[in-house]
Amino acid sequence: MIEEILEELSESQEQDEYFRELNIKVDPGQTPLRIDRFLSERMAHVSRSRIQQAAQAGAITVNQKAVKPNYKVRPGDLINAVFPSHEENTDLIPENIPLDIVYEDDDLLVINKQPNLVVHPGLGNHRGTLVNALMWHFKSLPMNEDHRPGLVHRLDKDTTGLMVIAKSEVALPHLAKQFFDRTIDRKYLALVWGDVELDSGKVEAHIGRHSRERMQFEAFPDGSFGKPAITHYQVVERFHYVTLVSCKLETGRTHQIRVHMKHLGHTLFNDARYGGDKILKGTIYSRYKQFIDNCFTLFPRPALHAATLGFTHPVSGKRMFFEQPLPAEFKELLEKWRKYWAALQLRDDHEETN
Repeated sequence: MIEEILEELSESQEQDEYFRELNIKVDPGQTPLRIDRFLSERMAHVSRSRIQQAAQAGAITVNQKAVKPNYKVRPGDLINAVFPSHEENTDLIPENIPLDIVYEDDDLLVINKQPNLVVHPGLGNHRGTLVNALMWHFKSLPMNEDHRPGLVHRLDKDTTGLMVIAKSEVALPHLAKQFFDRTIDRKYLALVWGDVELDSGKVEAHIGRHSRERMQFEAFPDGSFGKPAITHYQVVERFHYVTLVSCKLETGRTHQIRVHMKHLGHTLFNDARYGGDKILKGTIYSRYKQFIDNCFTLFPRPALHAATLGFTHPVSGKRMFFEQPLPAEFKELLEKWRKYWAALQLRDDHEETN
């Protein structure tokens, strides 16, 4: 008799967190068996030691309660397991790419990712990625059976800011489980087109692959397609034609902030993939167009930065929090908008008095 596998989700291009979730209902004829052995016999791609590490990290539950590797499965048990999962690549080449290390200990690493850096090799990006850099700088970085480095989440190529990376076998499943349980605190700063109406709000809309543009994702507020996604936003500063917002993620879908803000009618500034590299708000005057062109030249990528990151240390249990200031060119972009907005207000005040 075969246990019923209710659902198995492998890592995909539709999420920014790397984990595989497995749900199993144990068959009525199952004899008592240690859960680590039970799962290893059914998951050829995951070693028994990795299953044991996941259990020690609290990433394996039975009937919604965390269990240890020696738990004996019983008929009717509902098993849920979360394992770190990464895009397979057995031809990884170490490359001497500089890293901005914010924090490091024996178990994990926090970096400030630079722009124009893809996180892992994939179609069209076989070299020059963060994974290649990590293999150069950390030759003992833990690798699983499929030669997949210890990543637990990622940022888009042009997004700057904070990332946490597992350096030990203990940290890998523990951090992956925190992302799965949504206990990771993440805030981003984004400059978006338009004057955002509300000072704060929540976007709750599924995100799925765009029906026509395969390199884009789309919001489905009715939940008819895609995966659940929730973004909380708060206005930080207004410049009339653009707005600086802080976005807190509950979920980690690919392009989540880019898609959710576009869904609100506020595409990220200079986000070419979603149409933000055109003038979406403002005037028709040539001086304004020149100002925008200068801004695009100064900041030639989507205006998005991973500003804060909070998580529980997988070994010490201490809650850790990191904050990374905006890159210099992002600060300069905001200063240009401050001066432009101040000049507009001064002109309007002058016109009202005459």
